[in-house]
Amino acid sequence: MAATTTTVPGTGPVAGSRSWLSGLREGDEIVRLITFLFAAFVVFLTVLLVFELWQGSVLPRHKFGFNFLRTSVWDPVNEQFGALPFIYGTVVTAAVALLIAVPLGLGAAIFLAELAPVRLSDNLEFFIDLLAAVPSVIYGLLGIFIVIPLMRQYIQPALKSTLGFLPFFQGPAYGLGFLTAGVVLAIMLLPYIISVSREVLLSVPRDQREAALALGATRWEATWKVVVPFARSGILGSIFLALARALGETMAVTMVIGNTPVISASLFSPGDSIASVIASQFKEATGDLYLQSLIELGLVLFLLTFILNGLARLLILATSERGGGMAHL
Repeated sequence: MAATTTTVPGTGPVAGSRSWLSGLREGDEIVRLITFLFAAFVVFLTVLLVFELWQGSVLPRHKFGFNFLRTSVWDPVNEQFGALPFIYGTVVTAAVALLIAVPLGLGAAIFLAELAPVRLSDNLEFFIDLLAAVPSVIYGLLGIFIVIPLMRQYIQPALKSTLGFLPFFQGPAYGLGFLTAGVVLAIMLLPYIISVSREVLLSVPRDQREAALALGATRWEATWKVVVPFARSGILGSIFLALARALGETMAVTMVIGNTPVISASLFSPGDSIASVIASQFKEATGDLYLQSLIELGLVLFLLTFILNGLARLLILATSERGGGMAHL
C-alpha cells in the first residue's frame, strides 16, 4: 500500500499576525509605537538643531572654511572672525572646573553614601539638590561679589608667589579670568557630581561591602577598593554629565571670565568662551557675516560637546568591559 503524505500549511505568518493582533488588542504594540515616536522625536530635534545651525552659518563657512577654527582674530569691524580663542577658553575653563570639582564631589559623595549617618546624608542631599536648582546668574553674582575679590586680593597673589615659575600662574592678578571662571563653574558642577555619584554608590549591592569586610578589610578599604570600582562607570557618567554642563554654561562664565578673545597660558588672564561670546554679542551683531559667525560658533560648541560626550561614552564602555573581564577571571 502506497504511503500518503499530508502537507500541513505553514503556521508562521498566521501565528505572527495573531500575536501582533493580540498585542495590539492588549495595548502592547500601541504603547511600543507611541514610545518609539517619543524616542524618534528626540533624534529629530537633534538633527533639526544641527540642520538649522548649519544652514544659518553659510556665509562664514564659505568665506573662512576650516580657517574659522584655526584663526585667533575676532574683528567685527573688518569682518575677520576666528573661533580659536573661544574654543580655547571653553576647554580651559571646563578643565579647571573639573580639576576642582571632581575630587571634591567624589569625596563628598563617598562620605554621604558610605560613611555618614543616614539622617545626615539625607538632609545634606536635600541641600545639594537645592544648589543644583539655583539659576546660573546667581552663581555669576556670587562670582562677582565674592570670588573675584578673593581671587584678586588673596588667591592669585598667593599662587603667583608660590607657583609663579609656572606659566599658568604668571601675569597681573585682575580677579577676572580663566581661573575665576573655572572656580565658579566648579561650584556649579559640584551638586551634579555629588548627587549622581551618591546614587550610584548607594546602588552597589550590599553583598560587595559585606564580602570585603568579611575578608578583613576596613570600612574605608571596602569603600575605596570594592564599592568605588564597582560604581566606576556611573561615577564617570556623572563627571561627563558635569562636563557637558561646563561646556555649555553661559551667564555665570560671561560675568567672570573677562570677555576678551585672547589665548594665554596664564590662568590669570581674561578670556572668553563660546557660550559667553554668543550671549554677549548676539544682540549687537550687525551684518549677516557677523551674525552667522556667531551661529557657526554655536555649531562648533554643539560639535565639541558631541565629540567629548562620544569620547566619554567610549571611555565608560571600555572601563565597564575591562571591569567585567576582570570579574570573570
